Amino acid sequence: MNRREHRRGVWAMIGATLCWSTAGMLVRNMRLTDPWEMTFWRSLFMLVFVLAILLIQYRTAMAQRIRAIGKPGLIVGTLWALMYVCFIVALQLTTVANVLVLSSLSPFTAALLGGLFLQERVPSRVWMTMAAAVSGIVLMFMESLNSGALAGNLIALVIPIAFAVNVVILRKAHAQVDMLPTLVLSGVLSMAVTLPLALPFEAVAIDFGLLAVMGVVQLGLGCVLMLFAATRLSSAEIGLLAVLETVFGTLLTWLVVGESPGRLALLGGLIVVGALIANELIGLRARSLTASEAEAAVTQAGR
Repeated sequence: MNRREHRRGVWAMIGATLCWSTAGMLVRNMRLTDPWEMTFWRSLFMLVFVLAILLIQYRTAMAQRIRAIGKPGLIVGTLWALMYVCFIVALQLTTVANVLVLSSLSPFTAALLGGLFLQERVPSRVWMTMAAAVSGIVLMFMESLNSGALAGNLIALVIPIAFAVNVVILRKAHAQVDMLPTLVLSGVLSMAVTLPLALPFEAVAIDFGLLAVMGVVQLGLGCVLMLFAATRLSSAEIGLLAVLETVFGTLLTWLVVGESPGRLALLGGLIVVGALIANELIGLRARSLTASEAEAAVTQAGR
């Protein structure tokens, strides 16, 4: 791939993290406090946005593309819907920083479950990084015991676990899934689950504006940009850039809303984010060296 396409992938991923990072700021500025109604409306706005993109992209074949996701797509959509619900509920029970930090563990939980259930080799750097991350998580949970945010932290932990289960199931089935249509299914499922709990609706005009931004920009556009980047960047590059969501999200919520984590939670979050960045940088270096060695071998063979 040429440098221009790689650069476009980098900017798309940075754009995705900026979109995702607005969630906490938007939620904290709403009058609405019911997480079930928030999730319902956010999913609805995201669904409309994604359907519009699919209609532009596939036109009359849109329905066929959605049906083509099959059983693997059903699994993906269901677990994404679970993550949508847990994310919003967790935001109501703990700080934005805690939710973002715990959610960012997804690549590591996927690597660990892959090692346990698929016998995939887990690099030693991942084990070391996970050990450091666990120490940071312990500090965050110690803070939550004093602040009453334990339930929110536990719910936030469901997000990386659900992501990991998703990856393991798809790898086990050797499934290739068109991700964009699965967003339609995830939106429908999350709406179906949350609707009974969301009634009667209480959102006012300002809430609908913020919920529309959450559905279209924060979730919908963020996911579309990530899918664009995924075809142009390595998994290590995506993992490294995804850490920016935690940084941007914590800063935005602090600057706009004035919410900051406690000292222990902040220290724990810094340890987790530092471990994530170190792991991805080491991974990038390892892949770069491997690629250079392969190129050298091909050059030598050509001589």
